[in-house]
Amino acid sequence: MLILAHVSDVHIDGSPRSIDRTRSVMRHLENLSGPLDAVVVTGDIADNGLIEEYEIARELLTTRYPTIICPGNHDVRPAFRKALLGLDDGGDGPINQVLRLDGLTVALGDSSVPGRPEGFLEDETVTWLNGVLAETPDTPAIVGMHHPPVSLGTPYVDAIRLRNPERLEAVVRRHPQVVAVIAGHAHTAASTTFAGLPLSVAPGVVSTLRLTRELDAPVPVDYDLPPQIAMHVFDGGRLITHVRPVL
Repeated sequence: MLILAHVSDVHIDGSPRSIDRTRSVMRHLENLSGPLDAVVVTGDIADNGLIEEYEIARELLTTRYPTIICPGNHDVRPAFRKALLGLDDGGDGPINQVLRLDGLTVALGDSSVPGRPEGFLEDETVTWLNGVLAETPDTPAIVGMHHPPVSLGTPYVDAIRLRNPERLEAVVRRHPQVVAVIAGHAHTAASTTFAGLPLSVAPGVVSTLRLTRELDAPVPVDYDLPPQIAMHVFDGGRLITHVRPVL
């Protein structure tokens, strides 16, 4: 059995609020009585893509557990690469990450589109994901990214979800060892299916997006609810997801 903590949408902007909420989440993970196998962070690390925000995020997200992080639509690739990955090469291509655990592969593709809020998997990312999955066809895999590939019933987020999701569907259907797809972006925990697989969307750390019938507002964001995370249990080829508020 493997346990993954799924953190998303911390939106570090230098404010005490975003910092304190992220710190409380990471402190919660560090203080768990049992060990985690990994921490997975699905994007929107910096709110404005500034190098100073990433430097704060790097300190906050540093943990004793194996950690894998992908960009979201608020992230800026060169600053992300420099501050979080230690790569000062000026590259602006997709930031795709893979974490290989004992009995599980976690592959996070970069669905960000520079300067745009919606998501898209570039040809480079699709090729990369195919290659990663082909390397270990007998090892179960979780595929993740920032943008959900389906509508979630939240118009604000649905309008800027992953474009051309059939590109992702073709990859995961080609590799039957993929057991689930995970995402962030929605600032709300949601579960559905995609390409015949479970799709688990993490809640937000910085805020919670409510349904329009829960909160009558053009963008129904709730800043009063506590930060939340998902805890994924991988057991016997099945992914089981629990959602936890962090008080």
